[in-house]
Amino acid sequence: MTNILLTGSSRGIGAAIATSLSATPDVTFAGHGTASGIPADFADPAGPRALWDTAIEKLGSIDVLINNAGVFEANPIDLDDAEWVAGWERTMRINLTASAELCRFAIRHWQERGVGGRIVNVASRAAYRGDSPAHWHYAASKAGMVAMTKSIARGYAAQGVLAFAVCPGFTMTGMAEDYLASRGGDKLLADIPLGKVADPEEVANAVCYLALTAPPSMTGAVIDVNGASYVR
Repeated sequence: MTNILLTGSSRGIGAAIATSLSATPDVTFAGHGTASGIPADFADPAGPRALWDTAIEKLGSIDVLINNAGVFEANPIDLDDAEWVAGWERTMRINLTASAELCRFAIRHWQERGVGGRIVNVASRAAYRGDSPAHWHYAASKAGMVAMTKSIARGYAAQGVLAFAVCPGFTMTGMAEDYLASRGGDKLLADIPLGKVADPEEVANAVCYLALTAPPSMTGAVIDVNGASYVR
């Protein structure tokens, strides 16, 4: 049995991952979110530890960590100084710091048990391509997540710890729909050679592959799911 902790499982990509995991034999998982799973507020510094401890209590042990939770909130530069910094720090804490804390808990958990494990971090195309002028913080948080993933892969492979990242482009969740509408959907779609944004299930397929069956030699890999809107 493979025990998985999945953050942000309530909607969008997270809900699609949860659905896929639920249909996979010999997999049990603890989800996190306000609408389903274990509640934990990642804006609160105590949130990641509370989630981890509750998941361990529920599952007994964790074999795979999937960091999917995140926010995409505008933070234009003409805000008041304190408000702009607060917006930057909120996104960093939720998107990057909470994920880093959970990665640390997972690695130490595996070290104490003398076993390996897998980490899959859901980042973003923005990690490489950047984002809008109102979303510096979002792009920076996702770039940090990719760099963290590569550092973990290089640092702990000898201990059997594998780390991967997935970088979606626009994905048809409620969050993406609002953004597309606010920026002129047709114009943005014209920037995607495939002509469509990804379905959450497409991203979930990539995440579940990395979490369960990707060969160990793929550790450190970043998989793009963006319709060729950014290639590297």
